[in-house]
Amino acid sequence: MKINKYIDHTALKPKTTEREIIDLCNEAKQNQFYAVCVSSCYVALAKQLVSKSPVKVCSVVGFPLGSTSTQAKVFEAEQAVKDGADEIDMVINIGLMKSKNYVAVFKDISDVKTAIGKIPLKVILEISELSKNEIIKACEICMDAKADFIKTSTGFSKSGATLTAVKIIKKTVRNQAKIKASGGISDYETAVKYIDAGADRIGTSSGLAILSGELSTSNY
Repeated sequence: MKINKYIDHTALKPKTTEREIIDLCNEAKQNQFYAVCVSSCYVALAKQLVSKSPVKVCSVVGFPLGSTSTQAKVFEAEQAVKDGADEIDMVINIGLMKSKNYVAVFKDISDVKTAIGKIPLKVILEISELSKNEIIKACEICMDAKADFIKTSTGFSKSGATLTAVKIIKKTVRNQAKIKASGGISDYETAVKYIDAGADRIGTSSGLAILSGELSTSNY
């Protein structure tokens, strides 16, 4: 399995420096990762760095809490696309989800998707904050809002991806949306388990470690 093509090579810590973004992009190009995932303030820099390569630029929006206004998320997403983002990862409004205000949750996602058009939209559920039924309902809302991916986690909550949640998401969305597993995936064997469970993409800051694990299990 060519694991590199599944990886969104990620740097989203608040203290991430420009130097670290440069290193992230160089590593992504050298190892042919699918994308780099960065905060919206670094999209233009990342795009400049990977512009002559197949590596995509993914920007997070409303990150990591998801509780910014829909208008703010729309503006941030539109600006990220103007700056060169190829994909958008937005955080669902968890409070509205738990309030059962499903109309507002739908509008939050739908407005961002409408604003960015054909640009792929990944919606981060933050599964550690949701029950099984809430995960299922959130997936149904995401599909109704035309999201392209369901993403498990920000990596900033009490826990990240779980195989159980990925299986629940896969059973719910079937082939209507793709899945990005993110949060705590730091070695090759674990990444493969998530892909086998239905993940189409792996979001991780441990891309190099995952890749080295693949190389160590191969014959070359």
